[in-house]
Amino acid sequence: MPNLKYVAKRIAGMNFGAMLDTARTVKERTGRGVLPTLVDMAACGFKYQAGYMDYLVFEFYHLTADQRKTYITRGKNNEYVRLLNPREHWHLLEDKVEFLKRFDGFHGRDWIDLREVDRAGFEQFCEAHPRIVAKPLDGTCGRGIEFIETGTRIVGLYDMLREGKQYLVEEFIVQHPDISRIYPLSVNTLRLVTISRGGKVRLVFSSMRIGNGKRVDNLNSGGMAVLVDEETGKICTPGADKDGKAYFQHPMTGVDLIGCEIPMYREAVDLVKKAALHIPELGYIGWDVAITEERPVMIEANHFPGHDIYQFQVHLGPDRLGLVPRFDAAIGEL
Repeated sequence: MPNLKYVAKRIAGMNFGAMLDTARTVKERTGRGVLPTLVDMAACGFKYQAGYMDYLVFEFYHLTADQRKTYITRGKNNEYVRLLNPREHWHLLEDKVEFLKRFDGFHGRDWIDLREVDRAGFEQFCEAHPRIVAKPLDGTCGRGIEFIETGTRIVGLYDMLREGKQYLVEEFIVQHPDISRIYPLSVNTLRLVTISRGGKVRLVFSSMRIGNGKRVDNLNSGGMAVLVDEETGKICTPGADKDGKAYFQHPMTGVDLIGCEIPMYREAVDLVKKAALHIPELGYIGWDVAITEERPVMIEANHFPGHDIYQFQVHLGPDRLGLVPRFDAAIGEL
């Protein structure tokens, strides 16, 4: 049964121009007319709570009804959040400072809050960490992040960061050489998704995001995603970006992606499972984990994991089924 309240809200906020552009893109890919595509998109929005970007990214125009109903669409992802993540606890992960305090011992890096540290304290931090990362407290999708090499001292930097509300300053994470070999300009992070209840945890999704031309690995900034086999800890699919393009080799380094082994992968999985038990208030979390030479470290956690990464067609098997059965089975087991 569709969530009528959700559907009505989505219709009210719909960007119909973008929807039309999406239908034109589908026409370019398939030859199907714009009007029939728009009708099908609207039907999928009602029946599967799929937005027009779901329709495009998951290639609903190629799927049967039985296949479509297995996909975690935007609406279905919202249902998981409503079920497992009560809104009154979202602040535990939305505020990056609150996150760092709660998960002290998991994130493995020094940090300061410029709302609480004066100029002298900031300069002392920079002396200890010549490479820093400045972030807004509530930024998403890599927006607002700045990488800075401070040297001995940069005049005016403290005031500049405070004026830009980039209050969170962290030491720069140096990733494992085996990860840097794939793409060195960004910290390429594992995205591990857990579902937990009653002291039990299930890992339901295992991937790595890899940068592609920028300093961040986020898909909305041009990055790509690969799946990581949970048994072997090796990349088991080509990369895929938000346009659905497949990458068997990284275009900037030439590294073959399939078969690359992620160092300390099992330790990273153990880390997020322990972390999930450390925050029982929220039961559905997407964890971003970097691998350093010494150990996995947690970058951040998301109470509203982006669902677009879950079901790229180049990552699915020949049955082209989505992840709803896997997520629902995990919830049923807990």
